[in-house]
Amino acid sequence: MIEAVVHMADLQDRDGGPLVLKNIRDRFPFLSHIFADGGYAGDKFAGSIAEFGNWSIEIIKRSDTAKGFVLLPRRWVVERTLARLNRNRRLAKDFESTIKSATAWLFLASVQLLVRKIARY
Repeated sequence: MIEAVVHMADLQDRDGGPLVLKNIRDRFPFLSHIFADGGYAGDKFAGSIAEFGNWSIEIIKRSDTAKGFVLLPRRWVVERTLARLNRNRRLAKDFESTIKSATAWLFLASVQLLVRKIARY
């Protein structure tokens, strides 16, 4: 995980996305391609991130003809990461009283995942 923004629950993902991209643009200028789900489709998101750099966006959508579970390309990477982070006891419930604390615990859980992955090798 290279960046995370914790915000209030009433903020839509497409409105919070530009906050993340704004924060990573200076530290990771080589990143330019975004994989996103259908919630980020449309001109509103594309227009709001245009001021932070030249991003190419690939919207991963589920087929209208698909029935049942369908593995979507690149989407599983995000879902797998979120599932692993949610196994962290501290992140399972909203215990934190400040946004800074919640963000710090999110990064600590991410580091814990990386350390476990490195330790296997």
